[in-house]
Amino acid sequence: MAITTFSQLMEEARRKGPKTIAIAAAHEKEVLLAAQDAEKLGLAECILVGDYSLIRRIAAEEGIDIGRMMVLHEPDPLIAARKVMEFVSHGHAQLAMKGKIETGHFLRAALDKEFGIRIGKLLTHVGIFEIPGFDRLIFISDAGVVVAPTLEEKVAIVQNAIDVAQALGIECPKVAILAATEMVNPKIPSTLDAANLSKMADRGQIKGGIVDGPLALDNAISEESARIKGIQSPVAGKADILITPDIEAGNVLAKAITYFAGGKMAGVVVGGKCPLVVASRSDPHETKLISIALGVLLAPA
Repeated sequence: MAITTFSQLMEEARRKGPKTIAIAAAHEKEVLLAAQDAEKLGLAECILVGDYSLIRRIAAEEGIDIGRMMVLHEPDPLIAARKVMEFVSHGHAQLAMKGKIETGHFLRAALDKEFGIRIGKLLTHVGIFEIPGFDRLIFISDAGVVVAPTLEEKVAIVQNAIDVAQALGIECPKVAILAATEMVNPKIPSTLDAANLSKMADRGQIKGGIVDGPLALDNAISEESARIKGIQSPVAGKADILITPDIEAGNVLAKAITYFAGGKMAGVVVGGKCPLVVASRSDPHETKLISIALGVLLAPA
């Protein structure tokens, strides 16, 4: 059965957990709160890699229980990220998470040739949103990793997003390739990419979902908008997955949902040996906790 709410996602993750998660630069309050809750809920067993004294001080000041967690002292965030990837590489952890470290630095450690988690696929970010008034979760990609994707990279972005949606029980997710208009316009390159992606899915080059585009945001998620514009499409108005033209559009859309629409978000980077939890450093611990739960669902057995 398809998961349609974050509460269902949490319950399913609890059934699959606990998984071991290694956290780089874990010396941050919201990260430690998320780690505490993840252990209490049976989602994860946590390895904290960061400034030992700072982790202990934050835990004491905030009343955070880290008594069952392994704590490794490494004050340098770059080295901490590398050590986290070593844990995954050697099979000691099934998830990796960034703490007080920039996403770019964390991902560079993930791509390290010696201890990285590459398996020959493109790493992409998949965000999942619980939005008031929607009867389903909405998936958005890529809002965090691939800056200006080529057509080839968009194929990987779409496939990774479909794979994540299927892991959440959506057997054949509907994928909308977003652009400024639903009409193919040679002057707007994103509409050409969208049309190509749609045809590639028809020919089996993208598997597991129904892909259509270009679609504007309104007719991708609103059946009424699609009806008014006369768009005949199995995806229009029913999209599960929204593929944005580039990282800027994805990032703006994601933040608009959370700040303007009151939506909740979970996000992971997929395409590697394990899911990477890369919630923003400004995200509250609830967002980080839901992202951990998503990572647990996607983690290898």
